[in-house]
Amino acid sequence: MAKITLDNLAHSYLANPTSEDDYALKELNHVWNDGEAYALLGASGCGKSTLLNIISGLLKPSRGRILFNDQDVTDAATAERNIAQVFQFPVVYDTMTVRDNLAFPLRNRGRDEAYVAERVQEIARMIGMEAELDRKARGLTADAKQKISLGRGMVRKEVNALLFDEPLTVIDPHMKWELRTQLKSLHHEFGHTMIYVTHDQTEALTFADKVVVMYDGRVVQIGTPQELFETPAHTFVGYFIGSPGMNVIPATIEGNVANVNGSRVPLSQAFGKLDGKVEIGVRPEYATLSASEGLPVKVRRVEDVGRHKIIRAEFFGNDINIIADEGAAIGADMNRVVFDPAHINVYANDWRVEGEAA
Repeated sequence: MAKITLDNLAHSYLANPTSEDDYALKELNHVWNDGEAYALLGASGCGKSTLLNIISGLLKPSRGRILFNDQDVTDAATAERNIAQVFQFPVVYDTMTVRDNLAFPLRNRGRDEAYVAERVQEIARMIGMEAELDRKARGLTADAKQKISLGRGMVRKEVNALLFDEPLTVIDPHMKWELRTQLKSLHHEFGHTMIYVTHDQTEALTFADKVVVMYDGRVVQIGTPQELFETPAHTFVGYFIGSPGMNVIPATIEGNVANVNGSRVPLSQAFGKLDGKVEIGVRPEYATLSASEGLPVKVRRVEDVGRHKIIRAEFFGNDINIIADEGAAIGADMNRVVFDPAHINVYANDWRVEGEAA
């Protein structure tokens, strides 16, 4: 296992980058703890796979260093880093059996056959392929082949890190849940440092100890699922995490009051003068539709999604979402909204601002 340090790391695919916009990966300075499970989460093109390929050694950064346990591995080949990587699409040896595919990483490192047999059986059970161990990989489905790729990545216990690049893309939904559960169990059992790239927030939040949210080549927040939900450090985090995402509303701030189109919204903290683009962020879970309190909204439609209702509304020209309990009655006279002051975040130029006790 390894502590992974990103030291002034940045990368551009251009030969001579001249501005920050030329970098696919903006400067990063982070330490990822030994033995923790991280998910790299973000939209396509945000830099997730670029960062993963730098960690694995498939790509050399334009500048900066990467360290494993404080040892500089920036120029080290992938094989020298002692990592296992599973890619988005299955990489298997079609002419080999499932058993031999799973055994290959161990035999390649000279492990004795008794250990190989035991470990292969254990991994085959974990990925649900015990019955196919003696079948050639060539005739298997794409999701079965990807399970082999996952198994081959997990078969070695002593790796510095396990890296997964959207590994469940071709897996059917039910098997995705099972394999995520198995990966989490594997992490708890062996304590590998794991990094899991995905654009799926459910995968990220259910797999990882810490989620690393990336946007436009930057890491905008590293936190637990609760931290990302309650206190998004950037408006993108609020938008990307949650279904529906956080409501972001233009405002001006005066002390412990947000002014939205001339109406006052109380805050639980006080703020000084804020410059630039100022907004408040409120999760739909912390907005309540009312007939008598709060600020006026225009309800457009109500969507019953089974566990709760999502109210789509217009609030001073902004689209907002409100979540109500499944059994809640929503009358025609309910045309006002109340925000919970304790759960209103304030943003200046998309970054969260910390206030003081009001």
